[in-house]
Amino acid sequence: MITGYVIGESLRSGAVFEARGLRLRKVSRVEVGGASDTQPPVWTFVEWETDSEDAGALADALASALEPENGWYADFTAGDEHVVVFAGKVFRCRRGDEAGRAEAVAYGRSVGTPEHQLDWEE
Repeated sequence: MITGYVIGESLRSGAVFEARGLRLRKVSRVEVGGASDTQPPVWTFVEWETDSEDAGALADALASALEPENGWYADFTAGDEHVVVFAGKVFRCRRGDEAGRAEAVAYGRSVGTPEHQLDWEE
């Protein structure tokens, strides 16, 4: 099973995130302390899951839908793999792979993701 979330505000205007077998787990609105100056102060968290094992197709769907500005990303777990997706860029690494994680963090910094938002759980 693959589980993850996407922040509604991180999707490009007109984009559709639609993947085969996706199920909605929960939608919540949260006031976020520490949003950047270019990010809204309230975010919509869309938590989802799927029985699909095609993490690549799911990552590609997210990479196509995310807003390229402001360093938005989404992440999910697929078995023992952690997948971090930015607009047009996907990082896949095993949990605990510090080098893979460091590469994703460095990319996030390069596209403007605020430092404190690069603290995803493994």
